[in-house]
Amino acid sequence: MSVASASGGETARQVLSLYRQLLRQGNQFASYNFREYSKRRTRDAFRENRSVEDQRRVQELVQDGLKQLQMLKRQTVISQMYQQDRLVVEGGISGKDKGGKGEIMRQKDTGWD
Repeated sequence: MSVASASGGETARQVLSLYRQLLRQGNQFASYNFREYSKRRTRDAFRENRSVEDQRRVQELVQDGLKQLQMLKRQTVISQMYQQDRLVVEGGISGKDKGGKGEIMRQKDTGWD
């Protein structure tokens, strides 16, 4: 969706607004992997369609983007309903945290050694 080549200023604002909304909504995922995938997919889709100049095609892409935004909103709400441990890349601590008053104790998983 070419922001630079969109003939109408309103279309350019609409495309840019959709892009920002998709990125912001993607940041609402509880899971790091889903957050990063959402951001990457949004950026890739906009880059892929950067050279589209046909106004009809731009409007089709915007409508598709709005559908994706609605789906993303539903999925982020669902993802926030379930508690997940933070990953190490998010600054979380791996292992099971047990302890109080800021103490961290490790619990060894039972099973085969």
